Amino acid sequence: MPREQVSGRSGGAPALPAEAPAVGSPQAVVPHDQLHDQRTRRLVPIDNLKAVLVAWVIAGHAFLGYAAMGGWPYDEVAETTLPRTLELLLEIVIGPTALFVIGTFFFLSGLLAPNSLAQHGPGGFVRQRLFRLGLPWLLFTLLIWPLVMWAAYRAAGRPLPIWQALQARQPFLDSGPLWFVQILLYVSLAHALLSWIVHRHNIHPRVALTLVTAALAIAAASFIIRLWFPARSQQVLDLHVWQWPQCIGLYVLGVLFASENWAQNVPRRAARRGGITVLLAIALGVGVMAILGVSDLKRYDGPFLGGWHWQALALDVVEATLVVGGSVWLLAWAQRWLTSRAVGLTRVARSAYLAYLLQVPVLISLEIAGRLVPWPAAVKAVVVAAFAVAGSFGLAWFLTHRARGDRSE
Repeated sequence: MPREQVSGRSGGAPALPAEAPAVGSPQAVVPHDQLHDQRTRRLVPIDNLKAVLVAWVIAGHAFLGYAAMGGWPYDEVAETTLPRTLELLLEIVIGPTALFVIGTFFFLSGLLAPNSLAQHGPGGFVRQRLFRLGLPWLLFTLLIWPLVMWAAYRAAGRPLPIWQALQARQPFLDSGPLWFVQILLYVSLAHALLSWIVHRHNIHPRVALTLVTAALAIAAASFIIRLWFPARSQQVLDLHVWQWPQCIGLYVLGVLFASENWAQNVPRRAARRGGITVLLAIALGVGVMAILGVSDLKRYDGPFLGGWHWQALALDVVEATLVVGGSVWLLAWAQRWLTSRAVGLTRVARSAYLAYLLQVPVLISLEIAGRLVPWPAAVKAVVVAAFAVAGSFGLAWFLTHRARGDRSE
């Protein structure tokens, strides 16, 4: 998946009142410590949600590495591929989430950004983002990603000079799953610049109108952008220009609702409407596929990816609806169910961003090791996915806590 931040670690979480209403029950009260970690002033449900999404992305990449439809570059050298029936199931399960998981990361980042700006000022916010986003992206682009792909090609018996792994790969200066970290950096810098130039006034958006407008704007902008940059097209630096409307739109949406305290509590009506919207969008997408008789999207995806085709417009509408409704619903779901403050779990959850970065060497190493055993692709995918999630989060936890001697309970 894709490939976030996961950047919700961008700053301290805003302080919460002593009690906060539970999602789905306006009259009920959730204890303060269920939503907020008093020691670190972080929002527990958001940390936990990011951890769940990162784990989903890592597991998805593990399966896609053995799939003909692609989505994780190990498929370029995979020694075996998944059966077609299982790959079709993957398209059904992973496909819809691939349309909105990255957007959800941008939504969460937008929700937290205003508080970080207020705490650190535009200059401090920029320095923080350059360190958290810019430095890892640069390191992965110039060193780590070319190195792991060089190792993967050598393991497959296709040796190439290490410089060629950097120079000859397409798109040029590819950063693997960190492509969206680059985009989040640009959006964050633009946000800081605007906050410095324009005095911010509190805006209280009308929820339904704002969400509908956002979905329509993202769909329209996506359709226009994809006339020149079709979905899945490649640009230098792997810019994913075709996905910018979604990324920018969700970040802006997060910023707008930050003043409404959505980071702490999404209104029950908005959460319910978000869930209904997701179901309707999926039903619309399935209906379009059924009408067209498409059973292999990779083979017949041309008209959906961009251009003056009604199929392209249909995909843009489904995608925009999914990403807006899905992001709202996921956040509300996390605020209701992902509230555990168990010490081990919260520490692991706070390591989600680093786990996302570490998936690159962990996943490729496991896939290379998997070449030594003659297992079917489905078995390899399951084993690699399980160990990749555990290994990425375990190593991230060790580096962020044990390595600096943080053993306090």
